[in-house]
Amino acid sequence: MSIRVVVADDQELVRSGFSMILEAQADIKVVAEAGDGVEAVAAVQAHAPDVLLLDIRMPEMDGLEAARRVCSQSACKVVMLTTFDLDEYVYEALYAGASGFLLKDVRRDDLVHAVRVVAAGDSLLAPAVTRRLVADIVHRRRTEAAADVTPQRLEVLTAREVETLRLLARGLSNAEIATSLFVSEHTVKTHVSNVLGKLGLRDRVQAVICAYETGLVTPGAY
Repeated sequence: MSIRVVVADDQELVRSGFSMILEAQADIKVVAEAGDGVEAVAAVQAHAPDVLLLDIRMPEMDGLEAARRVCSQSACKVVMLTTFDLDEYVYEALYAGASGFLLKDVRRDDLVHAVRVVAAGDSLLAPAVTRRLVADIVHRRRTEAAADVTPQRLEVLTAREVETLRLLARGLSNAEIATSLFVSEHTVKTHVSNVLGKLGLRDRVQAVICAYETGLVTPGAY
């Protein structure tokens, strides 16, 4: 079954370029394109894609508001597109439910890989820039006293689930977590699922943010 994708960007050349790259893959199908946030939300409602590539800065409705609506109204995974790796709006986009972000100058193979990874339920957490981004999110939230997450929130987790969350926050893959805990990947997937369910989190990105906010991990500790 093909991965269904909507590409939303107000720059036609960028939009068509991404679409051509993705359409060239046997397992990916671009079901619609959108030139602004309103069109992006409508396209998701009409086509029920697996992944939405969404530009942050767009007319009519910006990518942040579009991400909020898509993530709250559907199971579609959102990947934000930005010109800068630390665009201020990316912080809010991750809180809105986005599964990660890509720079617009992303390499062809990395774009395809990102779509496959997100469609499979994972998130774009591996690059060092993303770990830096998460750390900055936490700093901003704590400075603004806007976060309502407390260490007590983790008390619903078992000891093994807490350790899984700790390793997940370090950017380890399921296979690497399995090796570290001396368990199977299937067991790790179960632990990750339990963590997300018990903490009411949408995906691994939000789990990592939670781990930082509760103090389970701290920037620069590994």
